[in-house]
Amino acid sequence: MIEVILLERIERLGTMGQTVKVRPGYARNFLLPQNKALRATKANLELFEKQRAELEARNAAERAKAEKLAEKMTGVKFVVIRQASDAGHLFGSVTARDVAESAEAAGHTLNRMQVQIDTPIKALGLYPIKVRLHPEVIVKVTVNVARSAEEAVVQAEKGAAVIKAAAEKAQVEAAFGAPVEEAVSEETTEKKPAKKAKKAEAAEGEEEPKAKKPRAKKAAAE
Repeated sequence: MIEVILLERIERLGTMGQTVKVRPGYARNFLLPQNKALRATKANLELFEKQRAELEARNAAERAKAEKLAEKMTGVKFVVIRQASDAGHLFGSVTARDVAESAEAAGHTLNRMQVQIDTPIKALGLYPIKVRLHPEVIVKVTVNVARSAEEAVVQAEKGAAVIKAAAEKAQVEAAFGAPVEEAVSEETTEKKPAKKAKKAEAAEGEEEPKAKKPRAKKAAAE
């Protein structure tokens, strides 16, 4: 582990000016080359203290700008048109670059590094994602993945993938090996003869009532 001085807020790590310990690879491959931190040497600590006021003022201005953008982007749905199977599975997955391009087409300035997709998007539908406009400003938007612009409109109105119901039905049919309606009708047809057979068996099992013998009348006394 090595110590670094953070030059901006890093999620789950710290805020500007904090000295934190990180793995060498994380510092070497991400924090240092992107000017998000400095090695915690005596010289760098002195340099940071001299520049602290300037860095904090710059950060405040950038945060205010990001907050204005966040107000415009809150609740926005970015449409991504992709090819998919009849079951709604994409031929590939939606990437941060796809979302950034969709945002740009909608008139928003966004780069792929700001897009945070926590779970891979591999099917049609509506997906909430995070956009990091600033280290301290994160906005949630929705990605509307559809096969056409018309389908995207329908999904936005319904709030779900248009093929969701069809996909669920297909899963049931795949499990039972027959269309749902046919499977139900066949099951009903099988149950009816079974009930009749049970009634017939019960009838056969019952013994026929024995005929009553007429009682002999006592002979009258002569």
